[in-house]
Amino acid sequence: MSDFRIERDSMGELKVPADALYGAQTQRAVDNFPISGLRMPREFIRALGLIKSAAAQANADLGHLKKAPAKAIRKAAERVARGEFDAHFPIDVFQTGSGTSSNMNANEVIAHVAAAAGTKVHPNDDVNNGQSSNDVIPTAIQVSAVLVASEQLLPALAHLKATLDKRAKELRKVAKTGRTHLMDAMPVTFGQELAGWSAQVGSCIERIGDALKRARRLPQGGTAVGTGINADAKLGPAIAAELTRMTGVRFESSTNYFEGISSQDAAVELSGQLKTLAVGLLKIANDLRWMNSGPLAGLGEIELPALQPGSSIMPGKVNPVIPEAVAMVCAQVIGNDATITIAGQSGNFQLNVMLPVVALNLLQSLELLANATRALADKAIAGFKVRSGNIEQALARNPILVTALNSVIGYDKGAATAKQAYKEGRPIIDVAVETTGLSRKQLEQLLDPVALTRGGIHGGSAGG
Repeated sequence: MSDFRIERDSMGELKVPADALYGAQTQRAVDNFPISGLRMPREFIRALGLIKSAAAQANADLGHLKKAPAKAIRKAAERVARGEFDAHFPIDVFQTGSGTSSNMNANEVIAHVAAAAGTKVHPNDDVNNGQSSNDVIPTAIQVSAVLVASEQLLPALAHLKATLDKRAKELRKVAKTGRTHLMDAMPVTFGQELAGWSAQVGSCIERIGDALKRARRLPQGGTAVGTGINADAKLGPAIAAELTRMTGVRFESSTNYFEGISSQDAAVELSGQLKTLAVGLLKIANDLRWMNSGPLAGLGEIELPALQPGSSIMPGKVNPVIPEAVAMVCAQVIGNDATITIAGQSGNFQLNVMLPVVALNLLQSLELLANATRALADKAIAGFKVRSGNIEQALARNPILVTALNSVIGYDKGAATAKQAYKEGRPIIDVAVETTGLSRKQLEQLLDPVALTRGGIHGGSAGG
């Protein structure tokens, strides 16, 4: 048996692997773009399958496709969405900027699968009925991004926030040395520090949710340039309604197809919010690394769970591997956002021509952040232990506690007391007994670290 068969398209005949479920247009793209070896993401192919299924149903309901071919297309497209034929989506990400090759790849696979099941359909006339690559691919980007965000990222962020809130509650009365400029500052509790992280995550959940409102407005129905040529005016809203029914996530038809086809503003906005999340997670990851540093020569405030040996040459060394992995994810996401920003600028007149690379980077950012967020919650924050001895020793020797005496002894005497404590390496309370005229009992009350974390002390000047 031959390893190839002959397929035909508008440009002529072409050899295609005998067992391939795609046709000539897909094969031309495989031949034309041997660039990276990177294929379109799984979630993007899922979205293509969902869109083709929804379009077949909508076209049937509107009277533009007979029931039998519509049913065959739906069955085949839903199998594509489930991932049964991912091996038959071989086209490189770095292809035609409209993603036409990937759209035709889906059309050809669905047509072949339907034919194998007994119903012959045409990849263009039937599977692509009322559609263009120019509205299908932007819609697939938005649908896939919304689904990954809704099903993976937002639940992961909610889990991280809940984990932070639980630990904050547990550690609400455990005071530690605060730090500004990486230098000793007034005390805070672990609960306050973790609650600050929780608030960052909560704000990111709100930001991402707001961006998704616009990502759910689909340009499907605009066809080639946004005018809706060759499509029923009701097709776009009907596809959005069917996608909503299929996924349980509310989609709607855009009120202006030109926006969604000519620009990638929705993707750029969502990516920007993912970058903000990455920046926040990077701050949290680095705080954890600092707090865990040592264990003897660093801050040594906490002990992260020991997950693996930390060195191939230094026995007993254990490293903060989860915060490090999260930090690398954040760097990747920030880089992906730069790519998406450039791609978003690359629309000319009625079409953006960097759509596949937007899909690749946006979906990668969403999935990386979802996975990293769960790892951070479960393998770092949930299980770290406070090293109470180190915490208490640092607090007792922190001359900055003298700030609490500003309203009693004044800034200048407080500064002199702090400098003497630094110079002599003595606890601030011992020096303050000698310099302030206050009794040890008074000083114990005024310099109680936990009490100081509640604020409400007046006097003194502002500063870092």
